[in-house]
Amino acid sequence: MGLSRPTVRKHLNTVEQPKYQRLLTVSPRLDEYKDQLTSWLEEESKLPRSRRRTAQRLFEGLQELGYGGAYDSIQRFVKQWKSSAHGPKITEAFIPLVFLPADACQFDWSQEQVEIGVGALKS
Repeated sequence: MGLSRPTVRKHLNTVEQPKYQRLLTVSPRLDEYKDQLTSWLEEESKLPRSRRRTAQRLFEGLQELGYGGAYDSIQRFVKQWKSSAHGPKITEAFIPLVFLPADACQFDWSQEQVEIGVGALKS
């Protein structure tokens, strides 16, 4: 597996699973293209979802402009931009479903035959 014995021993003795979190994302090649990428994202946020470019398409567009960095830098930037105040707003709403009697109904459309009180009439 390519792991040293001390590393395996350390992870066997821990209670939680180890998590790697990047403290600072460094993307020096992206710095000069951030303005272009931001303007594209702002323009496309006004379009319907089906007409927006994916992070892959944005990456390909930046490559045409001379960007030589990695795709994951673009992917992280787009994800961060969407989660910030610039991206589309996600709101939550709660509508209580309380109705007055005879105000709302639900029907199951089927045909049934019922015999009511047949045994009670014979006695």
